[in-house]
Amino acid sequence: MVQSLNVSGILNAFRVLWNPSLAMPHVIVKDMSCINYAKLKKQCDIQAIAFDKDNCLTAPYVSTIHSPFKDAWKECKETFGRDRAQQLESSLGVAVLRHKEKKPDGGHYLSNFVKPIPPEKVAFVGDRIFTDVLFGNRNGNLTIWTSQIITEEGDNKPALLLRRMEHHLINILQKFSIKAPSHPALNGTVDDSFIITKEKN
Repeated sequence: MVQSLNVSGILNAFRVLWNPSLAMPHVIVKDMSCINYAKLKKQCDIQAIAFDKDNCLTAPYVSTIHSPFKDAWKECKETFGRDRAQQLESSLGVAVLRHKEKKPDGGHYLSNFVKPIPPEKVAFVGDRIFTDVLFGNRNGNLTIWTSQIITEEGDNKPALLLRRMEHHLINILQKFSIKAPSHPALNGTVDDSFIITKEKN
């Protein structure tokens, strides 16, 4: 099985032409194990966290957490709690949000899922710029981009090309000092002393 082409992600990428900051994550980490979840909750007042699954928590189409991430995943669940489960949810230990629309559309699904927590109190973690980061920024979440994926196996050629283009885009945005949309969790600062990661990507 291969990942399907996300037409919505491609179409919404044109939003970046009008507002490049939508493509810039608030925080960049190597992978989810580099996030300091305790600081994310206590210092940034984030009350809920959502993850893209494939290539962020698990290998594509695998229902168990990527082995090197087990300790970080345990820390995340202990910090933010866990919810009800069925097969995939049982193996990951959290509730899974099922949505009919592909990211970056479908923000209302997440908003309804975490109610009454407001969008600015939710962090969204993902490995894709034109879907995950664009989704989170459009919906007022704190966006965290995992720049290193688990595996390219299962990606179709368009997805591979888009992913590589996204990395080039981030380099360009950084070169031109494009910042992510302002977010109250960061108090308007990008000072390294406030970065919520355990280590740089």
